[in-house]
Amino acid sequence: MPTFSTTAKFAAIAVLLALTACASKPATTASNTGASSEVITPGSAKDFQVNVGDRVYFDYDKSDIRDDAEATLQKQAAWLTKYPSVRLTIEGHCDERGTREYNLALGARRASATREYLVSLGVAASRMDTISYGKERPVCVESNEACWAQNRRAVSTISGGVSS
Repeated sequence: MPTFSTTAKFAAIAVLLALTACASKPATTASNTGASSEVITPGSAKDFQVNVGDRVYFDYDKSDIRDDAEATLQKQAAWLTKYPSVRLTIEGHCDERGTREYNLALGARRASATREYLVSLGVAASRMDTISYGKERPVCVESNEACWAQNRRAVSTISGGVSS
């Protein structure tokens, strides 16, 4: 059985490391600390959430698309054009004020307004479903305006067509 010198072993390891470093890798994202924390594959649900933006916000008791939401929805439409097999479910959410029934209806209007805006940008309506959660799924549970503003939202979630 042949024996390999220590130099030959180190050379083989160096070649393997060099080849590994040359392999293409998916994009990464930076964490809040600036360090690379997670690999994000282009076209994935995580790519959509982190690099495009998956939510838009609404004013109190309104379902009109705000000016600040238009930029996010334009990025969503561009991303959806790039990945035509992706399907979305658009979730409508509300803050805790109002009855359950009222907030379910308001959440439905918010999800529908978001869907219609994306349709106006060229996304096929057949690729999107809507659902209202009303006030049932808050992201913040404190009873103050800052918290309520976070809960008045529509969230676009990938429901098919990509791998995570």
